[in-house]
Amino acid sequence: MSPTALPAAQREIRLVRHAEGEPTSRHFVVAEVPMPEPGPGQVLVRTRLMAVTAAMRMQMSGDSKPMPPFVPGRALWGSAVGQVVAAPGGGFTPGELVHHRYGWREFAVVDESQVRRLDLDALPDPAAHLSQGATAWGALRRAAEVRPGDTVFVSGAAGGVGSMAGQLARRLGAARVVGSTGSERKASRLRAELGYDDTIVRGAGPIERQLRRAAPDGIDVLLDTVGGEQLTAALAVARPDARFALVGALSSQLGATGGSTAPVELDTGLIITRRVALRGFGLHAHPDLPQEWAKEFGQGLRDGSLVFPHALLKGIEQAPRALCELTQGRHIGAVLVEL
Repeated sequence: MSPTALPAAQREIRLVRHAEGEPTSRHFVVAEVPMPEPGPGQVLVRTRLMAVTAAMRMQMSGDSKPMPPFVPGRALWGSAVGQVVAAPGGGFTPGELVHHRYGWREFAVVDESQVRRLDLDALPDPAAHLSQGATAWGALRRAAEVRPGDTVFVSGAAGGVGSMAGQLARRLGAARVVGSTGSERKASRLRAELGYDDTIVRGAGPIERQLRRAAPDGIDVLLDTVGGEQLTAALAVARPDARFALVGALSSQLGATGGSTAPVELDTGLIITRRVALRGFGLHAHPDLPQEWAKEFGQGLRDGSLVFPHALLKGIEQAPRALCELTQGRHIGAVLVEL
């Protein structure tokens, strides 16, 4: 699209007010705003695909530390793939596909330093660049250091991270992989398609009892996206020298308030006597991981050893629905919106 062909206005999704309970369509509004113009050192990007994530639920609450909260009356933001339309500084070429952090709008002006070219040779599918697999890969490989023969438990296994984690734990040599999810429908897909040997279902009985059945000899690794009761249960069945990688707190983020805190009682005696290592993991602290992951993911997609489960909704006006459905547990894998 040439600059002369640009429309005079664009659409963006704004937050109407902070959500104290479950988000609904009433928390969002589609606004028409003037087309932004890039200045020196900036690029104008047309958004093609955007991701919605569980962390956005927390940002909607206004209590999202350390992440900045969404601001009522202003557009939301998030990971997106776009096409460069204009680049006055010359650092990018119109037509290039890039990653940026300003989804939820049809066009965005972004500083050149905040735009990353997509390596289409390593990962040719633009949608796959919005996978949360890099977090799963880094948590399992670097934080938990999965080893051949390990038994791995993944909480929140049907989400964007968890739906990749079962496959990746297998890839790293795990002998047994167990995942938790919210329904038997999802559990069946996890076992049939996404690398899980067994599953536990929230609401089908105490988590610890289900986990002891699924992993009778205990677990060596936890990739935790949930916290709460599931973290406590994992510690109860941890083997000596178990390694826990903590990447999320869905028990809080998708709860009644969507707040940022996720308090949980842990048995310090068990941590000490079993020498359990608990390590928080965040992708932002590993800037080299996206490139490493793109190479690994691309190879897996090409040879069929990895799949990318995701739901795709079409149209920017569907973004609020996408986030609401994610918080309701309607989908398996990543949730994307195509503009």
